[in-house]
Amino acid sequence: MAMQDDNEALARQNAGPLHGLVREDLDPYSVEDLEARVEALQAEITRTNDALERKKNRRSDADALFSFKDN
Repeated sequence: MAMQDDNEALARQNAGPLHGLVREDLDPYSVEDLEARVEALQAEITRTNDALERKKNRRSDADALFSFKDN
């Protein structure tokens, strides 16, 4: 139940599409539907992690460009 509480807290915090996603009743879904959902969510996690890494790299590049260090 703690994981669900964490998910709900994140969804409330962002109040975007995640809000409905983490609160959705999964009982009506078939095994196949749930497997497809997991696959789609895993793909979204990969896509999100890739975007996060690109942003971190851009920030690191910008920090390096604009940091003036005494040599």
